[in-house]
Amino acid sequence: MARGGRCCRVVAVLSVWLCVQSVPINVDPSKPGEDESEAPEIGETGLHYDRYLREVIENLEKDHHFAEKLRNTDMEDIKQGKLLKELDFVHKNLRTKLDELKRQEMSRLRTLIKAKHNIQEGHTGWTREHQALLRQFEHLNHSNPHTFEVSDLDRLIKTATSDLENYDQDRHDEFKKYEMMKEHERRERLKSMSEEERKEEEQHYEEMKRKHADHAKVNHPGSEDQLKEVWQETDGLDPEYFDPKTFFKMHDTNGDGFFDESELEALFTKELEKVYNSKNEEDDMVEMEEERLRMREHVMSEIDTNKDRLVSQSEFLAATQRVDFQEKEEWQTIEQNPVYTEQELRDYEQQLARAENELHRRTSELQKQRDELEKRQEELDAQKLDLKQATQEMGRLQAQKQTAKVQLGGAAAGDPPPGLHNQPLPNSQPQQDVPVSGLS
Repeated sequence: MARGGRCCRVVAVLSVWLCVQSVPINVDPSKPGEDESEAPEIGETGLHYDRYLREVIENLEKDHHFAEKLRNTDMEDIKQGKLLKELDFVHKNLRTKLDELKRQEMSRLRTLIKAKHNIQEGHTGWTREHQALLRQFEHLNHSNPHTFEVSDLDRLIKTATSDLENYDQDRHDEFKKYEMMKEHERRERLKSMSEEERKEEEQHYEEMKRKHADHAKVNHPGSEDQLKEVWQETDGLDPEYFDPKTFFKMHDTNGDGFFDESELEALFTKELEKVYNSKNEEDDMVEMEEERLRMREHVMSEIDTNKDRLVSQSEFLAATQRVDFQEKEEWQTIEQNPVYTEQELRDYEQQLARAENELHRRTSELQKQRDELEKRQEELDAQKLDLKQATQEMGRLQAQKQTAKVQLGGAAAGDPPPGLHNQPLPNSQPQQDVPVSGLS
C-alpha cells in the first residue's frame, strides 16, 4: 500500500529512512505534478527490528497530534527525549495497537532465542552467543512485555538512531572484508599454478584493471556538472536552462520537501554507469554499491547542515550557491583509493588461518567422536549378534529338552519304544509257547 509523504517524513526525522537497495529513477518532465499524493512504501532500514520499527512509526503517524508535534521537533530534541511525553496523548485505540505490536515483537525475539539455544545447546560459546541475543532486546523495554510505554518509545528512538549511525560504517567494514577475501583467494589460486599459468593469470588481471579504469570522467557528486548531466540525460532537459529549484522538485519523488538518502543515491546512477556494467568481466557490482554509498555520504556531509540525514530544499539551494558547487575535479573512484593496506591484508590472512586451524581442530574432534560412535556401534552390533545366537541356542536346547520329556513320558506308560514291536528275542533266550487258559 502506498503511503503519503508525511509518513516518509516521520520515518526520516527519526533517522530510519535508509534504503539498502537503490534503483534508477524515471521522471517524466512533462508531468511534474502527476500523482503527488502517492509515495513509495517506506524503505527497509536493514535493522533486525525493521518491521517493528516501521509499524510503530506508521501507527504513531496516524495520530494527528503526535504527527504535528513530530514535524515541529528537530532531531536533537528527539534524541533528548522531548517528544516522549506526547505518547500520553495518543489515541487509546492506537495505544492498544502499539501494545499488540510490542507483544508480537517480544514473541518473535523469544522464539529467536529459543531456536538459537536449541542450535547452540552444549556449545562452549553459547554464553557469548546468548549475551549477543539479549542485546537484540535493547530497542524495547523487555521488563514489561505487555504494554507499549514511554520507555519503549525512548529505547526505540535511541537504539534506531545509534544503529543507523553505525550502519554505514558496518557496510564499509563488510565491503573491506569482501575486497580482502577476493584478493586473498586470487593469490591462493596463483600459488597452485605453474609459472606459465601464473604469468598468464597476472597479465589477464592487469588487463582487467586497465579496462575497468578506462571510463569517462566521473563528475564530483553534487557538483553542477553532475546535476546538469542528470538534468540532460535523465530528465531530457537543456543544461543551459538548468534550474536548481525545479531540479529539486522533480527528484523529490515522494513530494515531502526533502531528499532522503535513497533519493540522493538515485541521482548518482548516471555516474556509476560510466564505471560499472554488469555484463563486463572487469566490473564488480558489489564495488558499485560501495561507490554509491561513498557518493551519498560525501553529498550528505557537504549539504546536510543540520545532520538529520535529510536534505531540505533550502539546504540544497544553499549548496548550489557555494563556490565548491563549481567543482571540476574528477571523483576518485574505489580503484584509485584502496580500501585496505598490505598490512591489513596480512592481518586478515592470519585471522583466516587461525579460523581455518580452529575449523580443522573442531573437524578433527568431530571425526574422533564419529569414529568412537562407529566403534561403539560395532560393539553394540556384535553384542546384539551374540545375544541373538545365545537366544537361538537356548531355544534349540529347550526344544530338545521338551522332546526328551515326551519320550520319557511314553515309556513310563508301558509302551515299548518305537521300533521294538515284532522283534525276535535274542538267541540266548529261545522263544517258549505260553499256555492259554481254556485250551488243551
